[in-house]
Amino acid sequence: MHHLRALMDLLSYVEEHHFYRSRCINLIASENITSGLVRKLLSTDLGHRYAIGFLYTRMYRGCRYVDLIEALTGYLLRSLFRAEHVNYVPISGTLANLIVVNALTKPGDSIMALSVMDGGHSSFRECSLVHGVSMVPLPFDQEAYNVDVDGAEKLIRRVKPKIVLLGASDILFPHPVRELMPVVKEEGGILAYDAAHVLGLIAGGRFQDPLREGADIVTGSTHKTFFGPQGGIILCKRDYSEAIDHSAWQLVNNHHINRVAALAVTTCEMQAFGASYADQVTKNAKRLAEALYDKGVKVICSDKNFTESHQVIIDVGRGRANGISNILEEANIIVNPMPMPWDRDEGEASGIRLGVQEVTRLGMKEDCMDEIAHLIADIVLSRRSPSEVRYSTESLADNYQKVYFCFDTDEEAYRYFRVEYLMKELKMQMQL
Repeated sequence: MHHLRALMDLLSYVEEHHFYRSRCINLIASENITSGLVRKLLSTDLGHRYAIGFLYTRMYRGCRYVDLIEALTGYLLRSLFRAEHVNYVPISGTLANLIVVNALTKPGDSIMALSVMDGGHSSFRECSLVHGVSMVPLPFDQEAYNVDVDGAEKLIRRVKPKIVLLGASDILFPHPVRELMPVVKEEGGILAYDAAHVLGLIAGGRFQDPLREGADIVTGSTHKTFFGPQGGIILCKRDYSEAIDHSAWQLVNNHHINRVAALAVTTCEMQAFGASYADQVTKNAKRLAEALYDKGVKVICSDKNFTESHQVIIDVGRGRANGISNILEEANIIVNPMPMPWDRDEGEASGIRLGVQEVTRLGMKEDCMDEIAHLIADIVLSRRSPSEVRYSTESLADNYQKVYFCFDTDEEAYRYFRVEYLMKELKMQMQL
């Protein structure tokens, strides 16, 4: 009977998770919440199927409607991003980066990107290790909290990297695509941009547009500010399409067709609501930063008006970020600690990164950012206990239980599709 007990426990854990997260304020900058329609498509028969190969030339039969779904998805994405080519096969943003490195470099080549300490994603380093290329850190200007353009130009001329990859996990301001494009081209390189965090803001026209600024390739995640199912994406100029598609086919055996259909729905949502959503995200981020700063929390880049993205970064002191993030979690405020450029190593984090994209999709606006700032400041500055703050957090969260910027706004944000009949049957079987 242990398997029945295990199944009952599992179902209970999932239900409890839904209830718990409905009582939290989620400020993880790399997460979001999908619409009810997206969740429904993720649970369809498409999730059982393979579609190995390319459009209309599959290795397995039975893909006549899968081909139509994928053709429509590609069309929608190309239209949204005004891209010459789109590859939606990666099942994560990290895999999207690996596909690009695999497609366009060979062992012994060099690529340049920001280090983890300067806000770069770990995939920059890991992809280079997997494929046997050298990862040279881009120079970083700590005061501007951005790539050091002059230093980068000099280093690009000296190293002559195959790929220069802009974008970052910790990204407050647009990166210098237009500024670095000429020197990258002069040295025979490819300019790429990791838009994992800001893809939804790009789609909504509220950050920067790397393709129009000169980038050859844009990689991204489809589940951060782009509020779709978890996955990755590659936008590129037509010249790179064949190599990238072949690399994706090599590295991804099955790209989860239910995810592709759900991504098409999200793309339609972005076309309809992306501009207003991205506008509110950037307003909320700036308001949260200002409110935290006014309450005595050390928010970085105050001299640059804090942020132009969905992110806000606070400095809680050397080595304190892990502890404070845990206390915030006790108060049902979900964040992540991160190393800052001035920390000694990755394990000594002094920064906490906040993202407002999920709370924005739940309908929160600037006045809510003032409330959230108050709750965070009470923890960071030790003004109230986690249990006292948690009561206020839950009260605020209770008022925001719908998903907006979508076509089905009546859906409960954290609804759990209970299987009570199964639970009753399992209990009966255990009693026999």
